[in-house]
Amino acid sequence: MNASMTRRSWLTHSATALAGLASAYAAGSAQQPITQAPPIARPAEEPFGYCLNTSTLSGQRLGIVELIEIAARAGYQAMEPWIRELDQFVQEGGNLKELGRRFRDRGMSVESVIGFSEWIVDDEERRKKGLEDFKRCLDMSAQIGAKRIAAPPAGATTQADLSVERIAQRYRTILELGDQFGVVPQLEIWGFSRTVQRLGEALHIAAEADHPKACILADIYHLYKGGSSFHGLKLLGPNTMFVLHCNDYPADPDRSTIRDEHRIYPGDGIAPLKQIFRDLHAAGFRGWLSLELFNRDYWKQDPLVVAKTGLEKMRSAVRTAFA
Repeated sequence: MNASMTRRSWLTHSATALAGLASAYAAGSAQQPITQAPPIARPAEEPFGYCLNTSTLSGQRLGIVELIEIAARAGYQAMEPWIRELDQFVQEGGNLKELGRRFRDRGMSVESVIGFSEWIVDDEERRKKGLEDFKRCLDMSAQIGAKRIAAPPAGATTQADLSVERIAQRYRTILELGDQFGVVPQLEIWGFSRTVQRLGEALHIAAEADHPKACILADIYHLYKGGSSFHGLKLLGPNTMFVLHCNDYPADPDRSTIRDEHRIYPGDGIAPLKQIFRDLHAAGFRGWLSLELFNRDYWKQDPLVVAKTGLEKMRSAVRTAFA
C-alpha cells in the first residue's frame, strides 16, 4: 500500500482491507489466543449481554462505588467505567484492586474502560505523552480486572490527512502495550471525527495493524453520525467486536447537526435496531450491548430509574428483533 494513502483513498480499497482483516485473524490465531471467550449460554431471545456505560449517569455526578451499586440494583451484568472516575476514586484514597473485587462481588464484569489518551496524533511530543498516559490507563484498567479499553482518535478529530498506514502502525503500538497489561485496546469509531470516522475505515486500519487482537468498538449513534451503512455490521465476526455502544437517535435534528446529547433510549428513535441486532447475531456477535447516553434530560432524573429504564429498553429492542 502506498504510504501516502489518506482517508479519502481507503474507500477504493475496502474489499482488500476486509480480506486482509480476515487473514490477519486467521494467521494470528495460531500465535496467541484470541480475546473472545467461549459463547455464553443465553436465552434465544436475548443472545447479548447488557452493560452500563457510566456516561449515561455522568450528569448525576456520582462516584464509581455508587455507580456500581446502581448498576447492580438495576440488573446489569457488566459495566464500562471512565478513567476519570477511576482517577477520582484513587485521589480520594481508594484502592483499584479492591474496586475490582467490588465489581465482582456485585456480579459484574468490566468489559471495557473509556479513556482519551492521544496515541494517534502526529506531533511526536504529544504522542509520547499520550502513550505514557495510555500505559497509565492500561495499568488502572488491569487493576480493576477490565478486559478492554477504548482507543478513540482523541486529539486527531480535525485532521483528515492521517494515512491508514500511519494510524495502523500507531494502533499496533498500543495493542502491543495492551499485551503487557492483559487489556485489549479497541479501535473506536467517532462519527464526528475526520479520522476513524466510518466503519469501513476502522476495519481497514484494524487489518493493516497486523495484530491478532485488533478489534472494533462501534456505536449506533456514531455509525449514523459518520454516515456508515449499518449493513456493514454483517462483516463483524465474533473476534472483530466485543462491545457495541447501544443507543438510539431521533429524526430531528438531522445527521449534520445531531450531537451526543441527542442520544435517546434504544427503541425511542429511528435507528434500525431490528436489522442491527439480527445482522450482528448472524455474524456471530454474542458480546455486550453497552448503554451509552449523554442525554441531559436523563441526567436530571433519578439515576436508578434511568439505569433500569435503559436496561428495559435494550431488552425490549432485542426481544423484538428476535420475536
